[in-house]
Amino acid sequence: MTSTEERSTDIREVDRIVVRFAGDSGDGMQLTGDRFASASALFGNDLATLPEFPAEIRAPAGTLAGVSAFQIQISDHDIHTQGDAPTVLVTMNPAAMKSDLPKLEPGGTVIVNTDAFEDRNLAKAGYDANPIEDGTLDGYTVITAPMTELTKEVCKDIGVKPRDAERSKNFFALGLVSWLYSRPTEPTMQWIREKFAGKDLVIAANEAAFKAGHAFGETAELSASRLTVRPAHLPAGTYTNINGNTALSWGLVAASQKAGIPIFLGSYPITPASDILHELAKHKNFGVRTLQAEDEIAAVGSALGASYGGHLGITTTSGPGVALKGETLGLAVSLELPLVIVDIQRGGPSTGLPTKTEAADLMMARYGRHGEAPLPIVSANSPSDCFDAAFEAVRIALRYRTPVILLSDGYLANGTEPWRLPDVDSLPDIPVEFASGPNALNEDGEDVFWPYVRNDDLARPWAIPGTAGLTHRIGGIEKEDGTGNISYNPENHGRMVALRDERIKLVAESYPATEIEGDADGDVLLLGWGSTWGAITGATGRLQRAGHRVAHVHLRNLYPFPNDLGEILQRFEKVIVPEMNLGQLSAMVRAEYLIDAQVISKVTGQPFTTGELVTRIEEMLR
Repeated sequence: MTSTEERSTDIREVDRIVVRFAGDSGDGMQLTGDRFASASALFGNDLATLPEFPAEIRAPAGTLAGVSAFQIQISDHDIHTQGDAPTVLVTMNPAAMKSDLPKLEPGGTVIVNTDAFEDRNLAKAGYDANPIEDGTLDGYTVITAPMTELTKEVCKDIGVKPRDAERSKNFFALGLVSWLYSRPTEPTMQWIREKFAGKDLVIAANEAAFKAGHAFGETAELSASRLTVRPAHLPAGTYTNINGNTALSWGLVAASQKAGIPIFLGSYPITPASDILHELAKHKNFGVRTLQAEDEIAAVGSALGASYGGHLGITTTSGPGVALKGETLGLAVSLELPLVIVDIQRGGPSTGLPTKTEAADLMMARYGRHGEAPLPIVSANSPSDCFDAAFEAVRIALRYRTPVILLSDGYLANGTEPWRLPDVDSLPDIPVEFASGPNALNEDGEDVFWPYVRNDDLARPWAIPGTAGLTHRIGGIEKEDGTGNISYNPENHGRMVALRDERIKLVAESYPATEIEGDADGDVLLLGWGSTWGAITGATGRLQRAGHRVAHVHLRNLYPFPNDLGEILQRFEKVIVPEMNLGQLSAMVRAEYLIDAQVISKVTGQPFTTGELVTRIEEMLR
């Protein structure tokens, strides 16, 4: 038997692991976690991630407020969340241990950078004694390594200064964890060479640190701790590891191509939506035009102007930006032009928790404009589903000539999962027809163009400015039905309000039948929306295995509701709505269908875990 074969027998197979990297906000934990996720995706595992980081650009070093973490669950089977509790915690300093050790499952593994556990850092974290030595870690498997000093040592011979070498200690941690959990190494080495191309010393330092961490695992008699997770059995196809903001951007581009009209993005940077601007700016080859505006109001104004000019107008933001865009959204409702408003929700109100997740903008999306100004609301449920949700939002906006709000959140925006690339040819076309000539007769019997003559969907014609014969009024003052002339007539206003409302309600005619997962004839229905999908899906399975007859319906279209939703809700004795707010969907459902929908709320800046959801549902059922 060769030495390689001997070592392979020491590796224990498990069906999943949950690893949490935690350190100072300058320790590179997001990069470390992302590289571990990418290597696992290339290995073939299913995975889900949860990046967490402070709102400050550089929070106070060594403090609890400055802890940055990245949690990833990898498995050999289909999963939907980042895991209830880490099985492995990598702690780069005392503050990270203080903050995140309570999250670790009993008996889990703690990997510690011992160099950071000196008196000053211990005091900053609120420790009276060193937790490595005082029994705090009793009951856990503990792996210690002087990561900082070993990194400096291996970088010394290649000419890297100690202070610069210290920045590479996260790659030491990554190398060690890659060895412990049998991750492929070449993808990381290749990424280092590509990412830092032209910076030879940086490449050398990072490669040396990674190799040193990997070698430390081999030489420190840690074989008993080695685990591996086999590749998952996923449907055949080409996969990529994708986050929600990237998937959403690609969905907008795909819809634009299927509609045959270019995208214009008017955006003002805001966490956690800015990545969409960065991603779309890369795709000028697909006719994408981007503008970083001076503020939120200018951003949505430019996007609406682009829609008036025959483009697909898009604007991206988070909750505070939606509030600022409200007046222009009302104008878009009045003009009846296509526009997609992307709201990546975050903790609020006001500045709130910019880097933490929440889903509390539903009521603002539904009612956050003055007057009767209805518009459709679409919601994504996973990072990869952001692609389909974006495609759906564009389809509705173009077909029904209406602004559409697309809701995602910080958890989906930054979280990643493997995604099978779709067959572009299989994506449905989105037909778009611009007005080309007269469509009515005036009182003198002459052919004229009227901007508010409607088709079967009650959508008005989309007339591109400058087209001969299509001159018409534009603006926010109420228009006369048909002619589009300014009108203060009471009966006309009532008719236009009713027509705009009916047009939006007709959107539900284009939805597919609502899917029911689990026991369709059960006693309990879990009704969800947005990023609660993964936790609710996992909870449904656990509850069924415990003997409960439970079903799950997850809403993509939050306004108008699907036409078959009312009949589905009436089938169940109990309807429970888990959501990351104080009960906004629950309130809408209770008002619309007069059923006793019970809410399970979470507004801590953290997503639901499957375990806590199961516990709370079982309490309600008892």
